[in-house]
Amino acid sequence: MEQSQYLIDTNIVIDYLGNKLPASGMDFMHTVIDVVPNVSVVTKIEVLGFNAPEQHYQLLTNFINDATVLDLTNNVVETSIEIRKKHKTKLPDAIIAATALVYDLVLLSHNFADFKNINGLKVIDPHNL
Repeated sequence: MEQSQYLIDTNIVIDYLGNKLPASGMDFMHTVIDVVPNVSVVTKIEVLGFNAPEQHYQLLTNFINDATVLDLTNNVVETSIEIRKKHKTKLPDAIIAATALVYDLVLLSHNFADFKNINGLKVIDPHNL
């Protein structure tokens, strides 16, 4: 059986790197990170736009440099538009959800409520494993 591929939301990147997930969530994330992690371009912007002390910023930069950053494509843009039309979803969340849908990835996020009504989107919260 093929292992699921994941898209990691900004809040999970921050919680993982800050060791703020429960032990089961950290163990799960270690297995996800062992494969090249996927993040949306929105997550790259949010993570690197965070005003962190230099040592923390370097950790964030290293993580993003090691990740596959999935850029905006026409399919992601069109899917984001459809999500925004159907749901009251913030633009960054719509782009992240659309990225997961277009690339057939399971979204890892602690903000389950932001994504719960989006058809076809699979979400796992590493805080609640």
